[in-house]
Amino acid sequence: MHIPTPEEIRARRELLGLKQAELAEKAGISQSMVARIEKGSVDPRVSTLKKIVDVLNAMEKPRITAARVMHTPVIGVGIDDPITRAADIMEKHGISQVPVLEGDTPVGCVSEAAILNAINDRAMHKPPGDQVRYYMESGFPTVPKDTDIETVIRILEHHHAVLVVDGGRVAGVITTHDLISLVRNR
Repeated sequence: MHIPTPEEIRARRELLGLKQAELAEKAGISQSMVARIEKGSVDPRVSTLKKIVDVLNAMEKPRITAARVMHTPVIGVGIDDPITRAADIMEKHGISQVPVLEGDTPVGCVSEAAILNAINDRAMHKPPGDQVRYYMESGFPTVPKDTDIETVIRILEHHHAVLVVDGGRVAGVITTHDLISLVRNR
């Protein structure tokens, strides 16, 4: 075991945003002992240092970002594609919505409801047109690649998918299905 210096202990504690009292409580020692260890005025037992190091190590969770969870490539349709292409993609991939992209820029989405509207319009012989542009809805929320996963989870509570963008261009997509691996790994 690496024996940390008083400065290393203080630096790690501060980096994690812990107060001395919080570290002491989690380690099962007194706050004054933490203060004296950090000051270097006491030579603690190895068992006491181990308690402190264990708490600091446990608090250092790797930050999970949208980039780590997203999947690529993003399957989408263009605004001028026929609505039947969106339906074919949704059926082939077993998905209920697909983003509408102009190049790599998200501009909307097509859902199963939009496909039903297109079928209904055709049945009534009143289609506004055959292109995605006539049936697309507002797009999925977008987040930068470095967005923390907790934010993505909150967004997914209200939306079917989140597009991950890098410089305004779609880099990946996250659905609730993509979060299953996080549950298994926790």
